[in-house]
Amino acid sequence: MDLFVRILEVIFPVIAVVGVGVWAGRLHQPEMAVANRLNMDYFTPAMVFTVLANGDFHVREFTGLAIAAALAMLASGLIGYLTARLLNEAPKTVALPIMINNSGNLGIPLALLAFGKEGMAAAVVLFLVSNTIHFSIGPWILDHNARVSAVWKTPVLIAAGLGLTCNLLELHIWAPLMFALRMLGDISVPLMLFALGVRLCDVRFSESTTSLVAAIVRPVAGISMAALFGWALSLPPLQTAELILFGSLPPAVMNYMFAERYNQEPHKVASIVMIGNIAGLVFIPLALWVVLPR
Repeated sequence: MDLFVRILEVIFPVIAVVGVGVWAGRLHQPEMAVANRLNMDYFTPAMVFTVLANGDFHVREFTGLAIAAALAMLASGLIGYLTARLLNEAPKTVALPIMINNSGNLGIPLALLAFGKEGMAAAVVLFLVSNTIHFSIGPWILDHNARVSAVWKTPVLIAAGLGLTCNLLELHIWAPLMFALRMLGDISVPLMLFALGVRLCDVRFSESTTSLVAAIVRPVAGISMAALFGWALSLPPLQTAELILFGSLPPAVMNYMFAERYNQEPHKVASIVMIGNIAGLVFIPLALWVVLPR
């Protein structure tokens, strides 16, 4: 019973804020493009920088986690490719939603609620690995002529580079400046969840075998690959737990936006994303049941 209450305490705030976003999306249909742009260009980079530049965070401790996360994602992508072949679907349509999960909108808030501030650094590392792969390999998969060099110009990765530099060189950031950056960063997580709720209102889904299979394969592949590579690389228990939680996350809504941009069956990808997020209501508590201490 105590574990059930702990799981509920972790997922309820997430579901509640997403639910408010869904309600606002249905009632007011707010235009979130500007808010999302501000979040990706200012608030999230501020959060990433403050976590990585924090003197209590030692980047070298997370090298194995970053490698394990990248390998788990690529392995999940391969499973997605094989799944698409078995379903006679286009691999571009199915593989990316299985490979790229919602490490930002859901991953960071869940890690904060499940593991506290101690788990925040690992969540940011996982978020950065996921975004680097998504914005580099993702466009190339959808269009082999797409330029991937622009990924290094994104504010989140620039902030990560600056934060890691400060961390490695043990540079001290002026306390009032750090406090201001933390204030900006504190906006990012609730805005991510609210925006996810609003965005889900725009996604339509149809009941199809492909969407249902992909929605199940995504967390099953993610959890199994996370457990495999966490064990193979002998990660510390907390990092392994976070990697498994990361593996359980549903497809990122960004997959739908990429599919729309590259005209890669966006309605089918939207269906996978929507049903995948519904399936997350089962697989995320399951992952929490596995990783949370008894």
